[in-house]
Amino acid sequence: MMEQKRVTIVVPVYNEGDNIPHFTRAVMEAMTGLPYRYELLFVDDGSRAESCRVLRETERREPHVRAIFLSRNYGHQAALTCGLDHAEGDAVITMDGDMQHPPALLPRLLALWAQGYEVVQTIRETTQGVSAFKRLTSKYYYKFLNLISAVPIQPGGSDFRLMDREVVLAFRRYREHDRFIRGLVGAMGFRQVQVRFVAPERYAGQSKFSLKKMAKFALDGILGNSIVPLRISFYIGVLSLFVSLALLAHVFYEELLGTTVAGWSTLMVCLSFFGGTQLMVLGVLGEYVGRIFREVKGRPLYLIEPEHADEMPDEQGDAAVARHLRPLDFSR
Repeated sequence: MMEQKRVTIVVPVYNEGDNIPHFTRAVMEAMTGLPYRYELLFVDDGSRAESCRVLRETERREPHVRAIFLSRNYGHQAALTCGLDHAEGDAVITMDGDMQHPPALLPRLLALWAQGYEVVQTIRETTQGVSAFKRLTSKYYYKFLNLISAVPIQPGGSDFRLMDREVVLAFRRYREHDRFIRGLVGAMGFRQVQVRFVAPERYAGQSKFSLKKMAKFALDGILGNSIVPLRISFYIGVLSLFVSLALLAHVFYEELLGTTVAGWSTLMVCLSFFGGTQLMVLGVLGEYVGRIFREVKGRPLYLIEPEHADEMPDEQGDAAVARHLRPLDFSR
């Protein structure tokens, strides 16, 4: 008899103690009756003690649940990467644990994978209860990102997706620190299909994705997928040069007419214009140089609490794909 294929469901969580039990039950209900062995792999991203306690209790109680505890809060994308590094399934599904990624969609994602699709990407059409400001900024952010990016990024794309094992192994080769996983998955190619859904409101608690984190995530998406900001800086520099030449021509003209008067206001306008332009260009360059600095240091993307790891990795770069806590047991 053919061995059942294995599915790993990766769920990064941060202070989601109120959501974990309900989410676990919902996933188990969705997977019941499907012809797959599965593991629910939580990655705790440095949560408070109470949330960690709930997760440990869930791990002890439910045979399908396994948990990884990071040494501190590294951010959603790093926690998601950790889960993908340790996922052992033939198919790997990533999703959030607050019920805004509906577990009821899991059978549909797996059915499309069974048809031969290597990436099943969900597209969030809207989110119930989200503010008009967030909807508007998200809409135009993706328009701008696709305008400057060489790789199309689907508006409404989320980190709720299924990836075949071959895709996961390819993903593990991408080790940059400023991660925008939606762009990375889109850039890898493979045979992809989309599933649209309406995201419900959170089951419990408040979103941990603050405006500051959202802004950083957006900046990672822009600078990590395009060098157009550098080109824009160059064009602004060229424009400034032409403006300065025009001002110089104006000075010569006034000199010929003999009407030149030392003008404090003109001087201040010129200094402000060119000073501001230079600072803006330097700021864009600084963002790229800062990212280069973070990469050349070669620090790990994340660290796992030693008490939860059988072995700690001591290699970086492409060698990091060999990281594992312990073999996931799909037979239970």
